[in-house]
Amino acid sequence: MLALAAVLALSSPALAAEPVDTAAAVRDRALADPTAWTLLEDLTTDVGPRPTGSPAMVRAKDWGVQTFRDLGFTNITVEEFAKPSWTRGAESASVVAPYPFKLSILGLGGSVPTPARGIEAEVVVFRAYADLLAAPAGSLTGKIAVVTQAMTRTQDGAGYGAAGVARRSGPSEAARRGAVAYLVRSISTSDSRLPHTGAFRYADDAPKIPAAALGVPDAELLERLAARGPVKVKLSLASTTNPDNVAWNISGDILGSERPEQIIVIGGHLDSWDVGTGAIDDASGIAITTAAAKLIGDLPRHPKRTIRVVMWGSEESGGSSEAYAKARAGEIGNLVVASESDLGGDRIYALMLPQGAAAHPIRNQLSSLLAPLKILVSSEPARSGGADTSGLQAAGVPVFSLRQDASRYFDFHHSEDDTIDKVDRLSLDHNVAAWAAVIYMIADSDIDFRALKDAK
Repeated sequence: MLALAAVLALSSPALAAEPVDTAAAVRDRALADPTAWTLLEDLTTDVGPRPTGSPAMVRAKDWGVQTFRDLGFTNITVEEFAKPSWTRGAESASVVAPYPFKLSILGLGGSVPTPARGIEAEVVVFRAYADLLAAPAGSLTGKIAVVTQAMTRTQDGAGYGAAGVARRSGPSEAARRGAVAYLVRSISTSDSRLPHTGAFRYADDAPKIPAAALGVPDAELLERLAARGPVKVKLSLASTTNPDNVAWNISGDILGSERPEQIIVIGGHLDSWDVGTGAIDDASGIAITTAAAKLIGDLPRHPKRTIRVVMWGSEESGGSSEAYAKARAGEIGNLVVASESDLGGDRIYALMLPQGAAAHPIRNQLSSLLAPLKILVSSEPARSGGADTSGLQAAGVPVFSLRQDASRYFDFHHSEDDTIDKVDRLSLDHNVAAWAAVIYMIADSDIDFRALKDAK
């Protein structure tokens, strides 16, 4: 009945509703609202893959601006920042001995190319990344290092961080030991032959060697072959880098009705890898947060504080977080809280609030609001609000996290399988409902998360 009363209030400015009632009504309306799915479909279909520095990323920027305009956002801002870009070229890899076999690979984002003739060398297989680190200097001279450590499937995605170091740091560690190239089992929970790409950074004190990800069955094949005797592989990568490119962070506001200078920052990242259409990573996050804010913007009375949606322009290879924090340095003190949606479109199971908020009355209000969605409010504080909010967090902005079920996410992300058919529409709407309820409650409150943290 409370939600029904609030729905009436939504359609009549003369009627007032308690914030929790209005939040409940917005939550329920989100479950049947088509906005998020429409945005997801448009971005993945009309723009497609969106790597930084590509013509598609220019189209994505224009799409973002037009989307904000069409949905009634104000203060639409495009902030350009320097961002070198990397472009994939022709790629191939094959077992040469003990018998010929074409391998399924994707070059890692940022990899240097091989010589035009490719690299042909014997492989040394490490079943765990720790085994590579234990290898002595010079032990891989002239060899191709291969790490085949598997990723563990977890609901919260923790397996990605644990396994991902083999991609993020492996090329430089292999190079320090003399390797001429590096192959890593895809950081994926899939058993598909489709490989998963991803970014890494070369260490300043190590040679730069070509690096690629193997499809999971192919990594396991190399592991079995190497246990039987010498294995030789030929690798060819033809990537290019443009050091003078740019990217953009695009934002739009739902202006607060009483304290518009106080801002809740939410959003997703607009860029994607080049091999899929970036549906789960991260068109879903763009769609979820934009649709949630738009529903609140449709209210006859906006909440007290401003809600800002940011479409960050370079998360996959980094840069957008630091650029946004730098651009907003003058308003850091007015940023109430920040969070990013960047784990696909599967259902949310938990909310983690900023440190110190567990004892505040808003926690119980949010628990009641999220209970119909089967979302618990954790007593543990949020450790991160997402990669693109890390610069704000480092500057002192509190963060929250709506935790999605990541059990399937790493089957698809960073691969050709990152397409819209992997997104469940009802689950996407479930996300919108949760985000809308949470951000409305924070935006229409007086809560000061910084003071709560300092009081601990």
